[in-house]
Amino acid sequence: MTTIRLWNSRSRQLEQLVPIDPDNVRMYVCGPTVYDRAHIGNARPAVVFDTLYRLLRHVYGPEHVTYVRNFTDVDDKINARAASTGRPIAEITAETTQWYLDDMAALGVLEPDHMPRATAYIGQMIAMIEDLIARGHAYAADGHALFAVSSYQEYGALSGRSVDDMIAGARVEVAPYKRDPMDFVLWKPSDADTPGWDSPWGRGRPGWHIECSAMAHDLLGASFDIHGGGNDLMFPHHENEIAQSRCCGHDFAKIWLHNEMLQVEGKKMSKSLGNFFTVQDVLEQGVPGEVARMVYLMTHFGKPMDWTAAKAAEAEKTLRKWYAQVEDTVAGEVPGTVIAALSDNINTPGALAELHKLSSAGDVAGLRAGLGILGLIGSAIPDWAQTVAVDLSAHAAALGDLRAAAMETKDFSAVDAMKSGLIAAGVEVRMSKAGIELVPGPGFDAAKLEAL
Repeated sequence: MTTIRLWNSRSRQLEQLVPIDPDNVRMYVCGPTVYDRAHIGNARPAVVFDTLYRLLRHVYGPEHVTYVRNFTDVDDKINARAASTGRPIAEITAETTQWYLDDMAALGVLEPDHMPRATAYIGQMIAMIEDLIARGHAYAADGHALFAVSSYQEYGALSGRSVDDMIAGARVEVAPYKRDPMDFVLWKPSDADTPGWDSPWGRGRPGWHIECSAMAHDLLGASFDIHGGGNDLMFPHHENEIAQSRCCGHDFAKIWLHNEMLQVEGKKMSKSLGNFFTVQDVLEQGVPGEVARMVYLMTHFGKPMDWTAAKAAEAEKTLRKWYAQVEDTVAGEVPGTVIAALSDNINTPGALAELHKLSSAGDVAGLRAGLGILGLIGSAIPDWAQTVAVDLSAHAAALGDLRAAAMETKDFSAVDAMKSGLIAAGVEVRMSKAGIELVPGPGFDAAKLEAL
């Protein structure tokens, strides 16, 4: 059996994944709050944990892996969007949920085994809050239910923060109904214009943190193998999940994985800087989904990622080359070197390096299988990368003649001019001692060749 090692944010060390039940390896990942389009930062955890999901399915078998990723469809941001647009909340969340699924599918992200919506688990959340109150870990006050942080001695162990740091980092709300500033909301009251459900504390709605604890317990049990998400969720969201779940007597997650954040062209993504892009923006700008996915895979999930146009161009060039190699090839077994890289803390840059080796060695069956497990190819070559059927042999011969003459005269101006013309027509020019190879590339335009 393949050994998978993962960096556990909680223990701060690399740990071997030893499933609680090898017949049901379980993973929970925090999903989106559905009120708008997903931006390219939102997509990073989706791609990271999809890659791990694919690895787990390969190692343990698809029928022995359960992956849960939730949708938060009750949230103040959603309420604000409904108020500003005049649209029903259910309509907004249904639309944006489908946008998310469509955008992630374009990036090759498989749908998880379960995609629970928070509003379908209100009963389970209320039951968990009642249990916490009964155990002395929560209390009711002024229509609210709050978790008593001081009742859980290990609070802060995941993020490694002091109480002062946590108070500052959480922008803690000082409210008269709180016993302690650190206490967080499990349930809060709703007015007539806000979605609400009946509860022992009055009509209201759940706090953000309780939903993941309730859904994870309902779908994965009291203890499961992996919990994932962006490192921006480590505190307070994941810290609070651990506290409330363990105080209910649940072991909760064994291994915690957090991906680092994303920036664009070396700067933090911001609307004010004009470098804020949704996944839809990137696709409409002409970056194919497979190319975008490869850009994500080029950086290890545990390191900050820089989205650049240069990386996208590099990824497209490489994928076109690989797709041309495997176009008429049936996938073989996934090479052990690729699996070894992915099993080493989801080392996607290392896995891509192995694909480069397979390409250079001419192992096209292994290359196709490797592309498959990385989610970079499906059953067919993407339409955008289909090989253009064009005969460039005459142009290659003409360029060869010019090069031969230039070797005698030492004047390469004619060679450079023809190369420039070919490149302008979208042709990739590969010159070596062995000969000249011309390959139609992105933006190939046969009409521009007529001038040559």
